[in-house]
Amino acid sequence: MPTDLIRYDLLVQDALRFVVRRVLSDAARNGLPGEHHFNISFKTQAAGVVVPSAMRQKYPDEMTIILQHEFWDLAVDADGFEVSLSFSRKPERLKIPFDAIVGFSDPSVPFGFKLEPREQSALANPTSVIPSAPPARERTEPTGPSKAPPPPLPAPPKPAAPRPKSVEAPKPPETGEAAKVVSIDAFRKK
Repeated sequence: MPTDLIRYDLLVQDALRFVVRRVLSDAARNGLPGEHHFNISFKTQAAGVVVPSAMRQKYPDEMTIILQHEFWDLAVDADGFEVSLSFSRKPERLKIPFDAIVGFSDPSVPFGFKLEPREQSALANPTSVIPSAPPARERTEPTGPSKAPPPPLPAPPKPAAPRPKSVEAPKPPETGEAAKVVSIDAFRKK
């Protein structure tokens, strides 16, 4: 079997993590549209994950959160997101790096996918970085709760303007042939 030197698997994983970043950024800015809601699974022991200790004990490996009705202060940056959720009627702040996410779904559509957890060795590989996001080990900003708005996302491409159809000039009648006038009603569908 040939060796994949481009690492398409990592590129696809990065693209899917960018999808999560994009929809969460939109939700942070505008709220959840319609019936959309998100189930997000992540590794609780991954680097940078901040969850209540009771939740880490209850879910020592993997946890799934639902962003639907009761979540607050969703903030998204290039490395991950923070959100406030209620656990046993107590509000808690969670911080989840995109690298820790192993599953995402929107049951209202339905749409979803699974991801492989990103390993530290993959962070050193430049092809495994979320577009426009620095690797987590190079992060220099503080890791406390972020109150800044999410970074702007690239605008979707605009559709190309339709090409004007070329119009051929009518050919002059050949010699000896009389010009014929046609009423526009002859072209209308009846």
